[in-house]
Amino acid sequence: MSTVHPPQTTAEALLADGTTIGIRPLGPQDHQAVLDLHTEGMSEASRRMRFFGVSRNAPGQAADRLCGPPRTGLLALGAWAGEELVGEADCERLEDPPETAELALAVADRWHHRGVATLLLEHLVHTARAVGIRFFEADTLSGNRAVHRVFADLGLPVQRRFAQGEVRIRVPLDEADERYRTAVDERGRRADVASLAALLRPASVAVVGASRREGSVGRTVLGKIRRGGFTGAVWAVNPRAEEIDGEPAYPSVAALPAVPDLAVLAVPAAAVGEVAEECGDAGVRALVVLTSGLGPQDARRLMRACRRHSMRLVGPNSLGLAQADPAVRLDAEFGGAFPKPGTAGVAVQSGGVGIALLERLTWLGVGVSSFVSLGDKYDVSGDDLLQWWEADGRTDLALLHLESFGNPRAFARTARRVTRTIPVLTVDAGRSTAGRRGAASHTAAAATRTVTREALFRQAGITATHSIDELVEAAALLHAQPLPAPRGAVAVVSNAGGIGILAADACAEAGLVLPELPQRLAALLPDGASIRNPVDTTAAVRPAELARFLQALEGEPAVDAVLVCLVPTALCATPEQDPLRALLDGPAGRRVPVAAVLLDQQVPVRYLTCADGGALPVYSDTVAAARALGHAQDRARWLAEPLSVPADAPDCDRRTARSLVDGYLTAHPEGGWLDPLSTADLLEGYGLPLTTSVWARDEHMTVVTAAGLRRLGHEGKVALKAYWPGQVHKSAVGAVRTGLATDAEVRSAYREFTRRFGTELAGAVVQPMAAPGLELLAGVVQDRVFGPLVVLGLGGTATEVLADRVARLAPLSERDLTTMVAELRSAPLLFGHNGGPAVDLAAVRSVLARLSRLADDFPELAEADLNPVIVRPDGAVCVDARVRLEPRPSFDPYLRRLRRPAAAEGK
Repeated sequence: MSTVHPPQTTAEALLADGTTIGIRPLGPQDHQAVLDLHTEGMSEASRRMRFFGVSRNAPGQAADRLCGPPRTGLLALGAWAGEELVGEADCERLEDPPETAELALAVADRWHHRGVATLLLEHLVHTARAVGIRFFEADTLSGNRAVHRVFADLGLPVQRRFAQGEVRIRVPLDEADERYRTAVDERGRRADVASLAALLRPASVAVVGASRREGSVGRTVLGKIRRGGFTGAVWAVNPRAEEIDGEPAYPSVAALPAVPDLAVLAVPAAAVGEVAEECGDAGVRALVVLTSGLGPQDARRLMRACRRHSMRLVGPNSLGLAQADPAVRLDAEFGGAFPKPGTAGVAVQSGGVGIALLERLTWLGVGVSSFVSLGDKYDVSGDDLLQWWEADGRTDLALLHLESFGNPRAFARTARRVTRTIPVLTVDAGRSTAGRRGAASHTAAAATRTVTREALFRQAGITATHSIDELVEAAALLHAQPLPAPRGAVAVVSNAGGIGILAADACAEAGLVLPELPQRLAALLPDGASIRNPVDTTAAVRPAELARFLQALEGEPAVDAVLVCLVPTALCATPEQDPLRALLDGPAGRRVPVAAVLLDQQVPVRYLTCADGGALPVYSDTVAAARALGHAQDRARWLAEPLSVPADAPDCDRRTARSLVDGYLTAHPEGGWLDPLSTADLLEGYGLPLTTSVWARDEHMTVVTAAGLRRLGHEGKVALKAYWPGQVHKSAVGAVRTGLATDAEVRSAYREFTRRFGTELAGAVVQPMAAPGLELLAGVVQDRVFGPLVVLGLGGTATEVLADRVARLAPLSERDLTTMVAELRSAPLLFGHNGGPAVDLAAVRSVLARLSRLADDFPELAEADLNPVIVRPDGAVCVDARVRLEPRPSFDPYLRRLRRPAAAEGK
């Protein structure tokens, strides 16, 4: 049995109260710290619980065991607050059974009830699973309520056996499933929100670097905080000024009358690290760094100070932040306008985008609950802000502009939960970037960064727009109107036929449908009106007539939304004649969403106030209005999808697959494409339906093998595929021959391969011909940022030409399996086209589920390309597959840890 070597890097994470601690493996250098933990850090009662009695030698023996020479099968993690060891968790593999490890925990008394033990256990579970440990076992006293509570709250099933005052606990780590992840999520959410309180609800603020010079960043922010009516204390820090704007200035943070919760830094880049350390030493709990242009050394110093002193950080290169809660009223940003108080949470990376977005929200009349310019995003990210808005009790709409994702899978998981209660909208920036090297397989060609981002947004229920204007247009509707039904049936009503037709076209392009309307409604409109959808009321329609017609439309079961398009005419000379009154005199809160288009409007979108005080979104363009309704329908459709469990893929042989992957990467440290036999072994271990494939290494073996396989092939025939290491696209280079029925045909095909490919040829793969069916592509690509992406599409040689594909990030849910099939343009072929039989959809879903499980289990799986997968009414079979492995460390995207920005590591 080999010695276990846990990862040596330190991970920072948040405790329940928002304090930052570091977690890393214990080593010989930590002997004294471990001894101090078990002596000075723990009372006699705690030591009795830990060691089942009082022994002077027990702490020293524990330190010797954990920090002595390497022990086979020992994993030991320590939790550090600065230089102090505040807790440790260790497990040691048993000889019998070897998949079980004996667990022990210790936490300093003054750090109890802050989540140290649970956080250590989460990290130990991750480390232990990576080295093949499947069970933790531990002995504890029946009266040790704290330890029993830790295990009860962990989220894993706990088996207990009682005997003579002691309890034997057994925890199966393989059951770290959705229930466990949900428990981890909830602990992370509470810790995150606690850590952000000083940032977004500070009781006091210091502006460090506030200048006496008008127009400087620090002076501007200081002035906005004071003029904005901040409810707490605000101080200016400037070592070269005694007062600023008639208020005292202080030479340093240490000289302030009290410790501020939040410090806003507007100092030169070279001074940021030093000032951050000064803030941390003083007890500041949060920083906003407006400064840009930090070098690697400055960045590292800044991050070390933040982590060591448990300070959350926005920036650097931030525009600032604003908290519009009346209990706080903090405006600490240097944009041009004061954000109006409201209920929209806004987070942006670009300061310019933030200014533009705030301006548009201001003239629209939508106020913000909190605004954060994330800047270079060293620490606080969009994921943090989503969790804050979820819990703040004010935010009912979230608007994001994110240029990058630190941990996309964790972000998607958070967003998937948050979007169930509040709409989350984003500008999908960077769509034109290809995002990856030249495609090595059909699956890789499909997995562009655009496709990957779209998959993330789709699965998380995020409304993705293409511009700031489109974001605001969609937000205007979602903020003020109810959602339509998921089918998106829109009634278009206009007082001019031409604009109605344009609106109908725009609705169709937005994925909406225009249902037929009952002819009886024509009686409510003037003579000459057309009741066909789009409805032409004619310019003669009076406000009262239009109001009655809209009220009747609202009661129609076939109508899910109403789009009213109005153009000014000479018949609207007085307010009493203006058909817009039909909308404004009625209620804004209707059964279905209502949007209006006024072609003479000068701004893209605005609110008009209705009789009940509600807001009616009014657009200047039919495309913008239809697009907003389309986004609302997409959200309604997503919410209508039931919450789904992870996709089921039973009977996967992970242990054998792990041995195969490790063996290959040991022999090929740089990675590469698996040979046909290894590919078949890996896929078959996960139940993927690969057809019988034999790798024959010369002509004679090929002929003999083909003779044996012809009886299995369709119409007694076989296929021959030339093989050489690193080969990807066989058909494109003439490396495939099909329908071979005799030894002579097989021999001739092999000799042709020899002439064509020469010494490069390493034999041929022989397969029985599969019966004809619909050809699909199924595959996986591991994205280094987003994780594994599962792709499904129309397959065969035309896959790149037709480009009929859908994608989802793994792990897939059961719902994903269904929607991926349904979203293909070629889906009617699978469901049974023109009375033909449907293919075995369960078999298609099984292929997707097993690919997802394989990719999730093995980050080393860089690419898997199954093309074609032939599907028929009686099942599915893959007749060609390629798999590429790369050496990659195990990474759990859901493990609680603070992000590590590359800039702060000098990368």
